[in-house]
Amino acid sequence: MTGKTPDPRQPGQTPKRPAAADHHPGDHRATGAVPTSAVPTDNIPADPVPADAGPDDRIGRARHRPEPAAQLKARDIATTGHSWDGIQEYDNPLPRWWLWTFYACILYAILYSIAYPAWPMIDRATRGVLGYSTRDEVRADIAAVEAANAGIKERLVDTDLEQVRGDPELLRFAGSAGASVFRTWCAQCHGAGAAGGPGYPNHLDDDWLWGGDLGAIYASTAHGIRNTTDPDARWSEMPAFGDILDRDQIGALVQHVRAISGQDHDAALAATGAGIYADNCVACHGDAGTGNRDLGAPDLTDAIWLYGGDEAALTETITQSRFGVMPAFNTRLSEADLRAVTVYVHGLGGGE
Repeated sequence: MTGKTPDPRQPGQTPKRPAAADHHPGDHRATGAVPTSAVPTDNIPADPVPADAGPDDRIGRARHRPEPAAQLKARDIATTGHSWDGIQEYDNPLPRWWLWTFYACILYAILYSIAYPAWPMIDRATRGVLGYSTRDEVRADIAAVEAANAGIKERLVDTDLEQVRGDPELLRFAGSAGASVFRTWCAQCHGAGAAGGPGYPNHLDDDWLWGGDLGAIYASTAHGIRNTTDPDARWSEMPAFGDILDRDQIGALVQHVRAISGQDHDAALAATGAGIYADNCVACHGDAGTGNRDLGAPDLTDAIWLYGGDEAALTETITQSRFGVMPAFNTRLSEADLRAVTVYVHGLGGGE
């Protein structure tokens, strides 16, 4: 024993650690250690790498000791110029594989725009050298379906509407095709479920303005109602009684209509309105108010109202009148489609 303190800088010497009782956690005076936060790091040299260190050791040391910004600047390593809390970003070139993939995508886009419709023009897009068209594909698909259904459609056209229900196959086809026609051409007004709405008749009940048998439904669908394009369109017109009757007379007439339809009413005014009704309304709606299908005059005695049966709605109807229009579909649909939608509507529940 020489009594000398071991020198930690000499090889093979291990400094003696102080006992745990000699210091407290965080007390750097007892150990001679200095908190890392108080030590400047810009000038600390990198740990020496032993001469016999392998490549992994060198890479590991470099990875865990990022060079400070000052050293990067000294080495002239290009950065993007961005800095986040002293951390800078290298301005390295993109990987070659990424660049070539990007260039390939650009080339593919150019070739695609040449081969297929791509560039919008004033009234159409460029056709492309291949002449491809999604519209042409749809037309071809439709033509294929039409060809497949040509035989049964011909049978539907040649069969009397009253006899369709006796042919299960034909009835099944007419119901399916009619539903498709209805959803395409009729649902906008009568609703997807055919329940109608204010001003548009409900096809689910048994109340018909112009008749509910197959022939009547076909005629209404083919020629329409009160349109100016088909000479065979159903036609009738209710006068606007606001130009004929005064307000009190219209009020009395409203009470009479509410009386014959079973609604709350003023009995005295209803009695007065009965005479006004006889003078002005019987010709179309009948003595009892049950309507006239030949004229499209609705039944006023039931609880079914096309435009509403409350006092305000009845007052507006009598004062201003109503004039619902339905287009003719004989120029829009084929004969087979007309017959199919007729069978479909007739089978919804209100057909006669």
